[in-house]
Amino acid sequence: MSQEKFFYGGQAVIEGVLMRGRTTYAVAVRRPDGEIEVRREALTSVVYTSRFWKLPLLRGLAGLWEMLHLGMKALVWSANVQARSQDIELTPRQIAITMGIAIVGAIAFFLGLPLLAAGLFSRGGSALTFTVIEGLVRIGLLLLYLYLISLNPEVRRVFQYHGAEHKTINGYEAGLPDDVANVRTQSTLHPRCGTGFLLAVMVVSVFVFSLAGRPALPLLILSRLVLVPLIAMLAYEFIRFAGRHRYNPVVKVLLVPFLATQKLTTREPEDRQIEVALAAFRAARLEEKEAAA
Repeated sequence: MSQEKFFYGGQAVIEGVLMRGRTTYAVAVRRPDGEIEVRREALTSVVYTSRFWKLPLLRGLAGLWEMLHLGMKALVWSANVQARSQDIELTPRQIAITMGIAIVGAIAFFLGLPLLAAGLFSRGGSALTFTVIEGLVRIGLLLLYLYLISLNPEVRRVFQYHGAEHKTINGYEAGLPDDVANVRTQSTLHPRCGTGFLLAVMVVSVFVFSLAGRPALPLLILSRLVLVPLIAMLAYEFIRFAGRHRYNPVVKVLLVPFLATQKLTTREPEDRQIEVALAAFRAARLEEKEAAA
């Protein structure tokens, strides 16, 4: 009995790429000395192995956890690989403090500011008007944030690795050999992208938040936090569906804004960056290839 088709995915990290396989994930980074270092680990958590977390909607929560959990592990490891040449090691405490500040800042920026703006510009308006303004401001802030960070040279390099990750997966899904020459010809855009997922979350939130009405401020903030899992599940299903039917004419039209947003977070990679993405991809598929041999 053949296995269900598996959709590979990944993330860019500092000077490298994370790739997620069926049963393992791999991270490859370009060290300061020019060599590629690869880390590969089995996905043993119940979130990755249980059929329960592969059910529709629930798999959206699993995907969100995966994006945060694996992404953070890979990011910390890649940062330590780069810092190793300077005899610097990031401690768990430093990482926890940095993440705490980032999370609080993100909540204030993407939750607080849209609510404040909606309150100012929808006085006397309906709950729907409030929610639409809130959603539009939140999407605008996301696009502005992505544009501003793209001006940083180091972030642009991360975005190049993001482009290399997409090119590698596009090449695999097109049935091309996994070498630099073939991967280089592929697009830096892909329908199953974390950037598209973030935009989908914000679009879906407009519809879901409108159902909550416009209660008092404490309940308004609570509703935004409580409904995030539901929104993530719905957004994940949309991205998954779009990825499966990317060549359908209607889906192509629906994907336009999501692919356009990726132009903010991807850049054309160098061949050396494609080499890193390929190293991660091959390592993530190693167990699968061994089983097929």
